Amino acid sequence: MEVEREIVVPEEPDEVWESLTDPRRLEEWFASDVELDARPGGEGVFRWGDGDERRVVVREVEEDRRLVLDWDDGGTVAIELEPVVDGTRVHVVESSPDFAPALELHAMAWTALTAA
Repeated sequence: MEVEREIVVPEEPDEVWESLTDPRRLEEWFASDVELDARPGGEGVFRWGDGDERRVVVREVEEDRRLVLDWDDGGTVAIELEPVVDGTRVHVVESSPDFAPALELHAMAWTALTAA
């Protein structure tokens, strides 16, 4: 299963990048507790209030441009940022071997990001 989405947010790429890589900022919109070492080979843990926990390994980092994470369930999320006149274009492609988690994470993340 692959989910792809693109939006423009009214923030500069460095601000969007911080929201994607700083654990405190991720806790504002994505998970209730985050540990993330946002460098290639770095590891992370995302925890939600319902007890759900997912682990990641950072595969790629191009600061302010591209972040690729490999989830522990075999899924991957690639996020690319591009400066545009109105802010930053955020392009996300998430793949998952399991349909439900990919769709659920996609909906949660985009709802939270666009509300922030």
